[in-house]
Amino acid sequence: MTRLEPYAYRRDAAVPAFDDTLPIIIFDGKCVLCAGFAQFVLRHDRRGRLRLLAAQTPLGEALYRHFGLSYGDFDTYVLLESGAVRVKSSAALRIFVKLGLPWSLLSVGHALPRWFRDGLYDFVARNRVGWFGVRDTCYVPSPADAARFVQ
Repeated sequence: MTRLEPYAYRRDAAVPAFDDTLPIIIFDGKCVLCAGFAQFVLRHDRRGRLRLLAAQTPLGEALYRHFGLSYGDFDTYVLLESGAVRVKSSAALRIFVKLGLPWSLLSVGHALPRWFRDGLYDFVARNRVGWFGVRDTCYVPSPADAARFVQ
């Protein structure tokens, strides 16, 4: 993944303009596990602090490419917050912090070395499709949740 200065994507002609005032979770919309996590976030983010974006959208693709991530191999959640990006276990742990109690207690995972956390994350990511399957179509939010998704 390419490390860039915050908000560098705003100057990238390949990235369409979008509202980035709230943190955005970019997820694999066809992965059953990932779409289930998106639904989990919708249920538990009672304050509406997080927005969601399927990686298979034009904006999701542009952001993946901008950050040097392998488009089509959606093996990580991407958390875009304050113009900076987090991936893998760092993204997951930060998402739990943003959800508040009791989920924020999972942030104790930061005490583990990143190589260990990301290794565990990679193991699940490699096997998620075999374990949970894929959807035929990309996840589409219900009309009630549509405003929580980046357009």
